[in-house]
Amino acid sequence: MDDVTSYFGELVFNDDEMRSRLPKDVYRQLKKTVGEGKDLDLNIANSVAHAMKVWAIENGATHYTHWFQPMTGITAEKHDAFIVPAGGGRIIMEFSGKELIKGEPDASSFPSGGIRATFEARGYTAWDPTSYAFIKDETLCIPTAFCSFSGEVLDKKTPLLRSMEALSEEAVKILHLFGKTDVKRVITTVGAEQEYFLIDRKDYERRKDLIYTGRTLIGARSPKGQELEDHYFGPLRTRVSAYMKDLDHELWRLGIYAKTSHNEVAPCQHELAPVYTTTNVAVDQNQLTMELMKKIAGRHGFACLLHEKPFAGFNGSGKHNNWSLSTDTGSNLLEPGDNPKDNAQFLLFLVAVIKAVDEYQDLLRVSVSSAGNDHRLGGFEAPPAIVSMFLGDELTEILEGLASGNAVAGRGKKQMKLGVHVLPPIPRDTTDRNRTSPFAFTGNKFEFRMLGSSFSVADPNTVLNTIVANSLRTFHEELKDASDFDNAVQELVKRVYSEHKRIVFNGNNYAPEWIGEAEKRGLLNLSSSPEAYDTFLLQKNIDLFAGFNIFNSVEMHARYEILNEEYSKTVHIEAVTLVDMVNKQIIPAVSAYSMKLASSVNAKKSLIPDLECRSETALVKEITGLLDELAQQTDKLDEAVQAAGAFHGSDLAHYSRKHILSQMQAVRSVSDRLELIVDEKVWPYPTYGQMLFYV
Repeated sequence: MDDVTSYFGELVFNDDEMRSRLPKDVYRQLKKTVGEGKDLDLNIANSVAHAMKVWAIENGATHYTHWFQPMTGITAEKHDAFIVPAGGGRIIMEFSGKELIKGEPDASSFPSGGIRATFEARGYTAWDPTSYAFIKDETLCIPTAFCSFSGEVLDKKTPLLRSMEALSEEAVKILHLFGKTDVKRVITTVGAEQEYFLIDRKDYERRKDLIYTGRTLIGARSPKGQELEDHYFGPLRTRVSAYMKDLDHELWRLGIYAKTSHNEVAPCQHELAPVYTTTNVAVDQNQLTMELMKKIAGRHGFACLLHEKPFAGFNGSGKHNNWSLSTDTGSNLLEPGDNPKDNAQFLLFLVAVIKAVDEYQDLLRVSVSSAGNDHRLGGFEAPPAIVSMFLGDELTEILEGLASGNAVAGRGKKQMKLGVHVLPPIPRDTTDRNRTSPFAFTGNKFEFRMLGSSFSVADPNTVLNTIVANSLRTFHEELKDASDFDNAVQELVKRVYSEHKRIVFNGNNYAPEWIGEAEKRGLLNLSSSPEAYDTFLLQKNIDLFAGFNIFNSVEMHARYEILNEEYSKTVHIEAVTLVDMVNKQIIPAVSAYSMKLASSVNAKKSLIPDLECRSETALVKEITGLLDELAQQTDKLDEAVQAAGAFHGSDLAHYSRKHILSQMQAVRSVSDRLELIVDEKVWPYPTYGQMLFYV
């Protein structure tokens, strides 16, 4: 049996490695730089670079790369060898502080929303010393931020780091008002639960739609779905268990706290949950996790699907973002304590989040919007597109009591007696879990459940950090000169909750009645990504990000263009792929099958003239009619794709949703009807039943 402690983090240049390899004064200065968010001295960087290079070479690395996260949603890397010519045909291995701190990748070939033209290629990567370097594929990977030559942000990491700094600054000011002057920094922590599908690699390789788009564009229902709910938390299949163990091993070597693995609701669907860590590290580790999930799947004959809705009619995959706030002195600011009604500090931070979520519902919705996630949100398997918050009965009663002036006694934790003497009593939490809520308080953290499985968690946390920082800033302005601080806090909590309690909903978010109730409350119902994107450039949102130096107006407009472009391109690729599948494989295969059936009918009638062959004749007629309809609908889809050339930006995204996606569904409907009546051996693609129940 492996001793995990013997190899956990062995491929990470972590704190232990730095302490043992760096001079003591350099180590102390580096830790101070990271802890206080100060600029990095070049002399320190040179010392760190040398130690990092020696460690990397000892562990088999020959190259280094600045590992960054452009607006593609995945990571990017350009590899450079450590080698430097030494004369006489010899080399030496070098790596300088300058090379550690800054790199220069091509900035023109990444999404920039018009910030960078093709001929404006220069961009910079800058080392993020708050996230550990690591070794992957014999390459030293240095987590970095990415910006253009002119200074505009082109990545997801930089805004996240800025938002973390903004939230820390505002939270510390509030804590100092409470007398917690020993607190110098507040850290946001995240645990990103990752859902995914595993299917047989051979089936994947036969499906153009999965290869090109990540989801099945056609596919009829299978005789069995997820009706029996027998897959959720069920015993792991041997192949799947072996994959999960291999994945854990590789993640642990990279210092990733992979903790929990289990079967999810849909067949072939699974989940991995890590232990929480600092937000920017959690973002890096989740990107690595997704990359390794796909890579390791190949070793086991699997394909790992991270699309939000790979199979119609089955639950899709999300990513639950568990977010909390902790001080550098070890206190969780979202911990209610035994009696939350008497915890003024907790209640103040709680209403800060309530105010933030209510005022910036649109930004939270934008942060989880994509063409893929639109297929999942609101599908009675995931939270709806309406943003709301679950607090649980006790916290809601306490806040309602404060708002109305009627004191409410805190319940505290109760014991659940299970009725079996050998089983011990279990402490019952003060809040239940609400899996239908988009944004739920779950004990000492908030769980943002709307993220799609393929998402980087950087954008949602950038928004969340910034909007909460904004609430805390307004609170500080009101409280800093209060003559009676305790009373001022109580009045502030009371007023803020009263003004924003419309966002709190503890019921069933799947219920049809909730849509009408949400509308009465004035909550936004942005049912599609293009609708959500249109709110991104509202003046209040531009002012918010500019006020905390997260984005300037140019960067906001660039991101708006990128979001719409990505949506439209995704739909375009899906539509062209579907046309290709129908015209090149489905119609030829089914046409040949119908001809074979017709020939069989004619042969039987020639032998037995009075034979009617009703069922076979009817089948041939039905298939022929559906083939004609399929060809017509596919031609309409092709025409819709061609007509899209007249639109651009947001108009193109809206056109794609309204006309191309709807026509794709029309094509699929006919194709799926054909699939149900055609011989499975003839159908050119693996069916849902084959893919989901034969692993």
